Amino acid sequence: MSVKANTQVKPNAQLVYEQLREMIIALKIAPGSRVTETQLADYFQVSRTPIRAALQRLESEGFLSIRAKQGCFIRNIDLLQISQYYDVRVSIETMVLAEIAKLSDHSELKAVAELWHPEKLHFGITVNDAIKEAEENFHQDLAQISKNAVLQHYIRDINSQIRSVRRLGFPDAQSIIDTYEEHYRICQLLLSRDLAVAVDEMTNHIRKSQDCASRVTLHQLYGSRKSVVFE
Repeated sequence: MSVKANTQVKPNAQLVYEQLREMIIALKIAPGSRVTETQLADYFQVSRTPIRAALQRLESEGFLSIRAKQGCFIRNIDLLQISQYYDVRVSIETMVLAEIAKLSDHSELKAVAELWHPEKLHFGITVNDAIKEAEENFHQDLAQISKNAVLQHYIRDINSQIRSVRRLGFPDAQSIIDTYEEHYRICQLLLSRDLAVAVDEMTNHIRKSQDCASRVTLHQLYGSRKSVVFE
C-alpha cells in the first residue's frame, strides 16, 4: 500500500535528505529496493527538485545508487563493513576518553555515571527501544563531554551506520545489566583518572557489541523492520 509522509510542513532538500537517510539506516526502506523520484516526491509531498538534491547527496555518501532511466537502488546491508565500523569505533572512542581525561571539571561525567548506576537501573531492564537509544546516547554523551566537535561528528556517523545491527544486540535482561555495569565502570575509571584501564574497559565493551553484531544474520535484519512500500 502506498503511504505518504506525515508532515504538515513541506520539507526542503535538507529535511528530505535527513529523513531519507534515517529511513535507509533504520531499514524503513528495504535494502536493495528500487525507488523513483516520482514515488518519493509523492511520499514527501514535494516537487522532484528537493528529492533529486537529496538523492544525489545520499548517492555520494554510499547510501544508494542512481541508474539512468531505472531509478534509485537502496544499498544492501554489508555486515563486513559494519564490523569495520566497530574497528574504527575503538580508535575514535579511545580518543574521546583521552580528551575527557584532560578536563578538570568532571561534573558532566558524574551526571552520566549517575544515569548508569547499576543499583538504580534508571532505564529499567526491559529490552525495548528506550534502553537501546539510551545505550547509544551514552557514547554520544561521552563525545559531547570531550568538547571535541570532530569526535562528536564521527561518533554520530558510526552510531548511525551500525544502528540497525547494534540494536539487535540486547537479547535479554542480563545483557542490559552488563551494559549498566560496563558504562558505570568506564565513567568511574575516568573520574579516578585511570585512563589506561578505562580504555581497556571501553575496548572490551565495544568488542562485545561487535561480537553480537557478527552473529546477526541478514534474515534477522530484514525481518526486524516494517518497510515503507512505494508504488
